[in-house]
Amino acid sequence: MDDDAWDLLRDERLSLARTLATLSDAQWATRTLCTEWTVREVVAHLVMTSVGEPSLSVMAAATARARGNVWHASRDLTRTAAARRSPGELVRAVEESADSRRRPVFVVDANILPDVVVHGQDIAVPLGLHRQVPAVVAGVALARLWSMGFPFHARRRLAGVRLCCADGTSWAAGEGPEVSGSAGALALLMTQRTTAALSMLQGPGVARLEARLAHA
Repeated sequence: MDDDAWDLLRDERLSLARTLATLSDAQWATRTLCTEWTVREVVAHLVMTSVGEPSLSVMAAATARARGNVWHASRDLTRTAAARRSPGELVRAVEESADSRRRPVFVVDANILPDVVVHGQDIAVPLGLHRQVPAVVAGVALARLWSMGFPFHARRRLAGVRLCCADGTSWAAGEGPEVSGSAGALALLMTQRTTAALSMLQGPGVARLEARLAHA
């Protein structure tokens, strides 16, 4: 990423920390749209990424314990990390690592900003909070999510509709009937938080996506 993108990442981290600082204990324990994790565990994941954890050796050992399932390994490491810190400590860790350019060796720089954007929505939506994605952040994050293959394959899954962001940016992608909504909702749609996303989107393409989901 260039310096401007790193600056956007810092600002998103600090914005998220301000939201987190207002949450009650019950909210920290709420299950998020990233269904394996509570709010506390999602925040622990974001902190781990910002400080370059887990290391390759730690991840390999966790994957072995999880019988080769990388997703379960990541889930378990994150739960352990979350249990070691209080909510207040996690908020401070987000703030203190906001400028960090570190990452685990198996994470691509360009994926870090979308990760923060998506997980911010994972936290906010179940809590009934509105988390606005700034227009410039939306453009960068949505373009990256659309261009990615594994693990979401958004271009393939969402073929046949045109996605249009209604958050003050001209970002749009795809061909077909329009699906429009906030950057947060589109980010959720592209990362397979489909049920939550569809309830937040408008346009003639939504019915097509709903029919495809029902058929699948």
